[in-house]
Amino acid sequence: MTWGESMLWVVGPYVTIMVFVGGLIWRYRYDRFGWTTRSSELYESPLLRVASPLFHYALLVVIVWHVIGLLIPMRWTDAIGVSDEAYHVNALVWGGLAGLGTLVGLALLIYRRRTHGPVFLATTANDKTMYAVLAAAIVSGVVTTAAGFVPSEANYRTTVAPWFRGVLMLQPDAAAMGHASGLYKVHTLIGMALVVLFPFSRLVHALSAPLGYLFRPYIVYRRRAR
Repeated sequence: MTWGESMLWVVGPYVTIMVFVGGLIWRYRYDRFGWTTRSSELYESPLLRVASPLFHYALLVVIVWHVIGLLIPMRWTDAIGVSDEAYHVNALVWGGLAGLGTLVGLALLIYRRRTHGPVFLATTANDKTMYAVLAAAIVSGVVTTAAGFVPSEANYRTTVAPWFRGVLMLQPDAAAMGHASGLYKVHTLIGMALVVLFPFSRLVHALSAPLGYLFRPYIVYRRRAR
């Protein structure tokens, strides 16, 4: 591994985290009213009702599998009797299906934006960049998952996962990441780029929840007196 690549896997993730956290703070402080998806449902609804749930629910499964794969060490799954082969098959099947669902959902959302005039006019340059990076992350993930059907020594559970956990513990293992396949490295780099872009795009709506709705007072409607 070269010095530059070593620095990439040691310094890069912390630069990514700093931009992510700093961007969220800046966005919340100076663009609080822009913290929204800028919904285009009023412009077109039928296709959105199909594409949006497909994308979001499939993406939720993708995120869950990423959390399991990156944060749970092999010794834990071995301890509860889950063999590496069984884990691998489940990850490929369910992760692959979720990845394809996410990709199809995103393709429908992009198609909707390209083919419906009012929706396209409401699409900003920032949105186009976000869609491009998001699509690259999903496509690279699907390709990487598909490549997992071919036996390889570059298992992400012994390369990317230990590196990721090391980053969280302030002890990034660049050597482990150096043994990852090129596909895993590319997917990881695109993922880092997506995290950097996250605070400055409409993706921030993922961190919002209408919790105040549960505690707000009732709205009372009265009939106008005649």
